[in-house]
Amino acid sequence: MTFPKGLRYFSIGQQRILLVLALLMLTFLYVRLYHKPSSSPEQIFKEFVVEVSGEVQQPGIYLFQKHPSLKETINRAGGFIEAVRSDDPVSSETLETGTLLFVQKTSDQQIKINIRRMEANKLLVFSIPLDLNRVSAEDLCLIPGIGESLAREILAYRERRKGFGSREDLKNVKGIGEKKYESVKRFFTVRSPP
Repeated sequence: MTFPKGLRYFSIGQQRILLVLALLMLTFLYVRLYHKPSSSPEQIFKEFVVEVSGEVQQPGIYLFQKHPSLKETINRAGGFIEAVRSDDPVSSETLETGTLLFVQKTSDQQIKINIRRMEANKLLVFSIPLDLNRVSAEDLCLIPGIGESLAREILAYRERRKGFGSREDLKNVKGIGEKKYESVKRFFTVRSPP
């Protein structure tokens, strides 16, 4: 094989330097792309998600670093649209992640706060598991790997057994084997008693 004029071979010393540089670059790329630094305990926290809608200044979904109180959540949403009489205090009740607060004005001009669960599609966006004892067929179909027929089987099982005692009960549903269970279990919890 012939090389073009002017192209010279590297000396042994230069080859070693190039090898060291190449190894350093590969190490740098590996660390940069694949190494995930360990988080210190103070950096690890779970986000608590609460949705506020209705008669508040800034309806929306809010993230908290600890369980928020009802009062903190209403304040985060900018407070009520209209002033509330002082004899209607906002509770300091602690809210769970995935809570929906619906604030409405009643016919006698009082503020009423309904506490519910967020819609299933929103819960799934924030990786909040769905309650097997409350989920609908439409909600089940949002889960990857669960179609209409399997959703019907899950609901039929829940009806026959008067609810799920644990998410492991999914293994007893026709059409859910060990592999399917492993792929869907993270989407579910059992919060309410059967």
